[in-house]
Amino acid sequence: MRKLVYFIAVSLDGFIAGPDGSDPTGPDGFWPVGQDYVQELVAHYPETLPGPAREALGITAEGTHFDTVLEGRRTFQIGLDAGVPNCYPHLRHLVFSRSLAESPDPGVEVVATDPVARVRELKREAGKDIWLCGGGELAGVLRGEIDRLVVKLGPLTLGSGIPLFGQKSAFDPTVYERTDVTLLDSGTVFLTYDKTVGASDD
Repeated sequence: MRKLVYFIAVSLDGFIAGPDGSDPTGPDGFWPVGQDYVQELVAHYPETLPGPAREALGITAEGTHFDTVLEGRRTFQIGLDAGVPNCYPHLRHLVFSRSLAESPDPGVEVVATDPVARVRELKREAGKDIWLCGGGELAGVLRGEIDRLVVKLGPLTLGSGIPLFGQKSAFDPTVYERTDVTLLDSGTVFLTYDKTVGASDD
């Protein structure tokens, strides 16, 4: 069965973005993005780079881990505000929203139904794993369905912002096993955790 993988950059104090939810790695962002960070993505997670970045870097390789990406409405809006209606045209792209009336791009599927039920359907389909791109609110809703965490731990603290699982996630201790770690000279640490067998998944 396909895994749902939350592949996300997070600060040392547990935030994935600032209070306004804007792109922390964008032109006006505050997230430190070293050259080795980009190289790590290109080498091992090329499908997680947005289409414009893949084009600029000359990347044409198919995904090594994922063939599907999931986004919440606010995360999707970051691309729309940048004039990119589909940041991941090389992946099957689903956006979970009850407020988005129609898709702005034929390659983007808008899902207004229960995220948990839809993800369970996706898991039963054939294919590579499913990338949960964000944001925190959607991750909080889907927390019980997450099989793997790939945390790109950045060398910074924010003080406040959007937490890893959003503001409304319920208290539900879940144990993961660390299965991989990659240390970058620029300070970011890629940490991979798999949910332990028998861990709660609702």
